[in-house]
Amino acid sequence: MVGVKSVPSPAISADDRSHEVDHPSSQVAQFGAEQPLRLDCGVDLSPFQIAYQTYGELNADRSNAVLICHALTGDQHVANVHPVTGKNGWWETLVGAGRPLDPGRYFIICSNVIGGCMGSTGPASINPATGKVWGLDFPVITIPDMVRAQAMLIDRLGIDTLFAVVGGSMGGMQVLQWTAAYPKRVYSALAIACSTRHSAQNIAFHELGRQAVMADPDWHNGGYADHGIHPHRGLAVARMAAHITYLSDAALHRKFGRRMQDRELPTFSFDADFQVESYLRYQGSSFVERFDANSYLYLTRAMDYFDIAGDHGGVLAKAYADIQTRFCVVSFTSDWLFPTSESRALVHALNASSARVSFAEIETDRGHDAFLLDVPEFLDISRAFLQSAGKARGLTAKDG
Repeated sequence: MVGVKSVPSPAISADDRSHEVDHPSSQVAQFGAEQPLRLDCGVDLSPFQIAYQTYGELNADRSNAVLICHALTGDQHVANVHPVTGKNGWWETLVGAGRPLDPGRYFIICSNVIGGCMGSTGPASINPATGKVWGLDFPVITIPDMVRAQAMLIDRLGIDTLFAVVGGSMGGMQVLQWTAAYPKRVYSALAIACSTRHSAQNIAFHELGRQAVMADPDWHNGGYADHGIHPHRGLAVARMAAHITYLSDAALHRKFGRRMQDRELPTFSFDADFQVESYLRYQGSSFVERFDANSYLYLTRAMDYFDIAGDHGGVLAKAYADIQTRFCVVSFTSDWLFPTSESRALVHALNASSARVSFAEIETDRGHDAFLLDVPEFLDISRAFLQSAGKARGLTAKDG
């Protein structure tokens, strides 16, 4: 067995949180001037680094590696205690002992995307050319750029073919880009609550969030680091607006309804009278403690630019011509951010390419965030797909 172990991530104090940007409490792959990352905007990013976590062990023939791609506000800490928040990993419903992605069976990798703020090079990182924070001098990135960087990390780990690439939302976009860009390197793909391009409505929601950040007087045209401050208010509002899109009306009604927050009568003020208001304010305030505002701008823009069909003459099926990767596409009935119609369009294109694909629409009222929650049907489908792919791949029971 080839053992590769993750670095533990103990909780750190608030004073040390900024250290996670360039000196993360996880593994780091550094790429020097001789290995630049060619970006879609025409810039060679060099030097740069990728922060990542691993779980489990790589088997002898390196055939049990699984790459997890995180969503917009996620990071590499998928199944360990987060070094900033002290909370458990963000996908422990899917990853862990006895879960569909069991580290006892698979070698699991999750990296912070390029443009992020938890150790991979991004706008919050130090620009080696100036010694100052990149800010808006950081080049604009795309989903393909993120995947290119991940491929360089996988190369560094000595892995030729990934057994599976798994992700939801922006992570699902990365999954689809992996299969389009590196079809021979992906044996199976689990794409959840995502699409092959961002809709006009989603672009509009992202623009709302970006404008909230940029309207904060503490943003300083992206140069807030030079002033020793952070646009907390604008980023919190952006997070509140985005979080609404991750839920459904039914879920909000079930969880909060019109119930008051710690009072029986309205205050006749603009305090958080309703529980749902208090909840959104909490989501906003907790988010700004762990996320960089400029990273939020860059990652939302990367999602906006994503369009696999557009990169293949407007014909999605061309992106997957003759592909051998096994696909499982999952959507949720109450997800209005990435509705089932988007998943069906992907499935139709894969069918047109004679790809091996299974599709599941899961009935739930939990909205877009359902993929992060304990939804038994989703977990069962994920487990069955991975086990079937593992059997076809020839993995042993121990390996997956």
